[in-house]
Formats: sequence, C-alpha cells, structure tokens
Amino acid sequence: MKKLREKQEEKICILKVTLSDVFGRIRGTTHRILAIPERFTLYRLAEEIVDAFDFDFDHCFGFFNNLKLWTESNECYELFKDIEKEQGLEPTHCKGVKKTRVGGVFNNIGKKMLFLFDYGDEWHFIVELKGIESPKQDTNYPLILESIGKAPPQYGEIDED
Repeated sequence: MKKLREKQEEKICILKVTLSDVFGRIRGTTHRILAIPERFTLYRLAEEIVDAFDFDFDHCFGFFNNLKLWTESNECYELFKDIEKEQGLEPTHCKGVKKTRVGGVFNNIGKKMLFLFDYGDEWHFIVELKGIESPKQDTNYPLILESIGKAPPQYGEIDED
C-alpha cells in the first residue's frame, strides 16, 4: 500500500468493505474499513481492497450498484471498459475505472456498490461510504482503519502434498 500525505482541503472517504455471498448477504463479520482519498480512482480503490484482504491483484473487476444482480446494474464501472479496445473485447455499457474518481462515485453517506473481483471465482464485496472526513495531520493515506475477521484464501486451501 503506497502511502501519500494529503493536503488539508482534500477529503478522505471512509469506506466499509464487507465480504458477501453472491446474493449480497454478508458472510459473517469479515470486513475492512478503509480511509481512501476522494481523488483516488476506482482502479486504485480496487487495488487497496484486494490488498486489504490479502488477495493478489490479478483479475478483472467492476463496481456495480445492483448488489444482488450485478449484470442488471444501471450504474457500473469496469476494468473491461478501459481495456476493451486494446484487447478486442465487446464494448461494455459501463464506465471505466482508471479515470473515475472515488469521490465522484461514493458521494452520499450510505451509498453502497458491489465490488466484484475475478469474474470466474466471483468474489463479492459490499463497499459502503460511511463518512467523509478531512485528512488527519501527519497521517499518510490510504489507511486500513479496522480489520475484522480473517480473509479467506483467494484460491482455496493449499494442499501440502
């Protein structure tokens, strides 16, 4: 996690990221609370979420406003949009993640988005804006404010044999 010191006029988004199942139900209490500068892109937010759960940042992902049926979202942001031309992919109706700012998407307290990581294994995380704060003096961001519950292994248990 690369740390940056924020200027006082910039705001920090306090985001609760909770592991959920494919139906949007919370799996236990495994969550992280992250302090993310509002100017960060959704791509950078995705990196921070994946890092906070000790996963490898090695798959495509997206953010969707339909927490249960992500394919029916009317607000969505996907890495596929940023790479569709260079990879020869079918165009997506979603916006990209590399230029979209966290503060532009998470702009109302309580707003929730599904962060879908790895379209094959479909790791579902509910991301909720819990607050917007001024940066604390002498604090470097991004920052994990709270880490509750053990993250599951990204690729299942490793067989020792």
